[in-house]
Amino acid sequence: MSSLNICYKFDSGDQIREYAIQLDRQSLECVKPDDSSGPDWAALDFHQCPNCPLDVALVPRCPVAENLAPLISLIDDFNSFDNVRVSVTFDDREMIIESTMQRAVSSLLGLIMATSACPFTTLFRPMARFHQPLSNDLETIFRASATYLIAQYFRVKDGFDFDAELAGLKKVYQNIQVVNKALATRLRAACEQDAAVNAVILLDLFAKEIPYSIDDALEDIRFMFEPYLEQTNTPSEE
Repeated sequence: MSSLNICYKFDSGDQIREYAIQLDRQSLECVKPDDSSGPDWAALDFHQCPNCPLDVALVPRCPVAENLAPLISLIDDFNSFDNVRVSVTFDDREMIIESTMQRAVSSLLGLIMATSACPFTTLFRPMARFHQPLSNDLETIFRASATYLIAQYFRVKDGFDFDAELAGLKKVYQNIQVVNKALATRLRAACEQDAAVNAVILLDLFAKEIPYSIDDALEDIRFMFEPYLEQTNTPSEE
């Protein structure tokens, strides 16, 4: 198959909304409709991120905002704390979760951001490929750390230094904080209700926390890896 299909269905009891995202399996970039032009608030220079390296003359629309526009139109009449039954369908499985609208939208919003052509969010595409809807903080730290360390494996094979201290991962999330702040400003100008804005705020709370908490969080799960740390399980060098 050439694409990976993920569909979120939000059921509040009174209304049901569905949002499908199609990912190219090779690039892991979301496939946009041919007629997708985006609203005015998706213009690159509309509250452009201070750290954005894109040139408005070459990229007139913010890749993240442009891809988020259909979702915002779909869910803009929901409130943040509306209770919803969220059904997430992948190519080969389905997950059903009870949650609030802001947390459900935050999960989908993070997926769309990761699969957009933003220079800062593309680093999350491996996590998007193995998307885990509505994961909690510890699960996300585990996935982010594992993703980053696998990236280090490939970087070493290409001749780069190995970042055992995860300093680069902390920098990734510091850059994402800047993106989240600017994106929230965009959405405040675009949205009638607050579900989408608060979804970004939830993402940003985690992005702010991870540079300071990742070491402690990983230390908390060190016990799970004790078998790897035992001398008897260390392969001897011939």
